[in-house]
Amino acid sequence: METTSKHDDRMAQMTFASVYPHYVTKLEKKGRTKAELHQVIEWLTGFDESMQQKLIDEKVTFEEFFQRANLNPNAKLITGVICGYRVQEIENKLTKKVRYLDKIVDELAKGKKMEKILRKA
Repeated sequence: METTSKHDDRMAQMTFASVYPHYVTKLEKKGRTKAELHQVIEWLTGFDESMQQKLIDEKVTFEEFFQRANLNPNAKLITGVICGYRVQEIENKLTKKVRYLDKIVDELAKGKKMEKILRKA
């Protein structure tokens, strides 16, 4: 499935603060912790827990969130389908980064081991 420019624009304007509580709820329902969520976000973006909170408080859009991020070079190893999109085939760079985040949160919720989520050898 290919993203549209309308979809990509919507992703760019969504705020991290609006999505974060959904990540927490999803993970806690599956027995995972907020600390694990912070760990995977830090691995992907370089943002520690205090910076993540600052970005939530500032209500930054995903566009600004990923502009500030120092994306992990192993993020390109994140593959598979999330929300009907094959991550590795998404052409819009920002939408791909948002879906990377969605995918690793989904992997965490599904009980995948942290070493696998963090793409460690």
